[in-house]
Amino acid sequence: MAFSVNTNGGALLALRSLNKSTNLLGVTQNRVSTGLKVASAKDNAAVFNIAQKLRSNIAGLGAVKASLDRGVSATDVAIAAGEAVSDLLNELKAKAVASKDSGLDSASRTALNDEFKELRDSITSIVDNAAFNGINAVKTDNIVAILNDDASKTITIAAQNLSLGSGAVGANIKITVADVIDTAAKASVVLANIDLSITNVGTALSKLGSGAKRIELQRSFVDQLSDAIEVGIGNLVDADLARESANLQALQVRQQLGLQALSIANQAPGAVLALFQ
Repeated sequence: MAFSVNTNGGALLALRSLNKSTNLLGVTQNRVSTGLKVASAKDNAAVFNIAQKLRSNIAGLGAVKASLDRGVSATDVAIAAGEAVSDLLNELKAKAVASKDSGLDSASRTALNDEFKELRDSITSIVDNAAFNGINAVKTDNIVAILNDDASKTITIAAQNLSLGSGAVGANIKITVADVIDTAAKASVVLANIDLSITNVGTALSKLGSGAKRIELQRSFVDQLSDAIEVGIGNLVDADLARESANLQALQVRQQLGLQALSIANQAPGAVLALFQ
């Protein structure tokens, strides 16, 4: 090997080795600081692209969860209203049965009728105020929740109209705002409609309850799906910190040795001076 003060091959070799060690150390330090082995497209473009798509799926599922949560809340409110209406119908039946008694005096019948009207009108108050986020499923609003992250599929819970006097066809409540029990004959007619209303409200509650259960099951599934996708992203991009910690120690030592090797190589041209002494 020729001695030269113009070209130091050993130093160049040591420098390349040091640069490589420094670059690897930088990569490892970035993985340790971020916890990711693929933090950007330059780390691994294909894996980063896959991870980003999966992250968008998780974002979409977040919207699905919110929609399902709103659906659960809307059905909960509707069910609570339906149960309250059912209880009122039971009370109305008691008043109508009492009013059918032919031996009832006028004052008692009037008192029963006044109580009946208050209970009857309470149904309207409950139904009118049973809205959640603008949706009233015990009037005419269907509950609709999205099921997937592109909103292409939905679940619909049909409205169960519990309003008074909502019409003969498909009506759940057969009594109207004009119904009274101030005579035994009227009480008899109203009682038949109350019994039918009680049956209809029970059916309506069953439908609402089934819909609520379906939404809750879907909500649980979306949670599991979101968790599974998140774990999958972690498998793709998360760094093994135990391994990276070991690599960090090794690369730091390697870098120090590279610096010493470069220092030694840089001293080599100085040996040429001894030839001229």
